Amino acid sequence: MLREQTDCGHPRSTTTTGLVAYVDGEAAAWCNVEPRTAYPYFRSAPWRKREEDKTDSSIWAVPCFITRSGFRRRGVTYALARAAVDFAREREARALEGYSMIPESGKDVPWGELHVGHVSIFTAAGFTEVSRPTLRRAVVRIDF
Repeated sequence: MLREQTDCGHPRSTTTTGLVAYVDGEAAAWCNVEPRTAYPYFRSAPWRKREEDKTDSSIWAVPCFITRSGFRRRGVTYALARAAVDFAREREARALEGYSMIPESGKDVPWGELHVGHVSIFTAAGFTEVSRPTLRRAVVRIDF
């Protein structure tokens, strides 16, 4: 299903819903990366202090990372974030955004909440924070 959804048999594909990371030939992780307009729920999300057009298809998003058990804590998600930047840039996106999690120091993160990516993953790939809609969420962005 992911092969079809990502069109991963065609590395130069102009359409996809994400990228698959392989480790030693085995699918290890996946992330969404495509125009922000592909995600209808972003149109209703709070956009504090942001004036840009929510329907601008030249702004891309990477809203989700999934890493298989056994491949976590090996830098795979960091590599996917860098690949998402390259992928969006090569397809002439004007910018790429992420909607990262900032866990509270010393507190456990509820299962499943880090699927959006820890803020450190994005900053390592060159993103900078553009807004903080909640205490635990930061919108990060890289402009091309």
